[in-house]
This record gives sequence, C-alpha cells and structure tokens, in this order.
Amino acid sequence: MAAHTIKPLVTAIAINTGGRNGHSETTDHSVSVNLSVRKEMGGPGLPNTTTPEHLFAAGYAACFGGALEFVASQHKKNVAGAVVTCETAVGPREGGGFGIAVKIHVKVPTLPTAEARALVQETHEKICPYSHATRGNIDIALETEGA
Repeated sequence: MAAHTIKPLVTAIAINTGGRNGHSETTDHSVSVNLSVRKEMGGPGLPNTTTPEHLFAAGYAACFGGALEFVASQHKKNVAGAVVTCETAVGPREGGGFGIAVKIHVKVPTLPTAEARALVQETHEKICPYSHATRGNIDIALETEGA
C-alpha cells in the first residue's frame, strides 16, 4: 500500500461483504447499510437498500457543503442555509467497463448568484477533497443558484 501524500487528520474504515448485493459497515459502526443492485442495472432492487452511488452522493454533498462554508468564512460571506445536491450516475463507458458522472447543484439563498458562483468555483477548484480526488477522472457539472 502506498504511503499517504497527506497528513491524515481522520481515517474512516469501511468493510464490505457481498459487493453490490451485500453489506457495508464502518468499523466504528456509524454507518451500516445493506446494498442491492438496482433493477435498472439488472439487479434485484431490494427494498430498504442503498447503492455505492447513493453513499458517494451523500458523502460528496456533505463534504462540498462543509468546504463551501470554509471558503465563505475565509471571504467573510454568509452561506447559511446553503443546500448542496449531488447527483451521482453510473453507466457504461465508451472504452468499456463502467464509470460515474456527478452533477452538483448548490443553492445559496443569502448571496447573489455571481457571488455564490465564485465561492462554489473556489470550493471545487481549491478546497473540497472529493473534488480533488475526482478531478480529471469523472465528468462533473457544477450548477449554482443564488438569491
């Protein structure tokens, strides 16, 4: 395993059994989910289950929201009530295999759209760890809506 290129502040550990039709749980038990492949992908689509894409979308939305708050505080801007919606899609890639694409919609009710857009862009380009991890690897569309 490669050495970290960061100085870890927090490390989350999750264990999966059964892949996409199994169970994932963090070692601290803060997350425990049953998974099943959606019917649209040829799976059973079992009730009360989730998918890796749902978990990714939830994590990215939360991370981006926190990063936006950080950026806003650096600029002494108020983004209270901001809502980050992350859509994560999975599907076949042209070169074979599967890939994901993400659309992030950020609504900032406390700022004009131009100001909100500048903060969202800075968040995406400079601060959000999910944005850094995915840059150049998946299609990401950013949408911003202000007051």
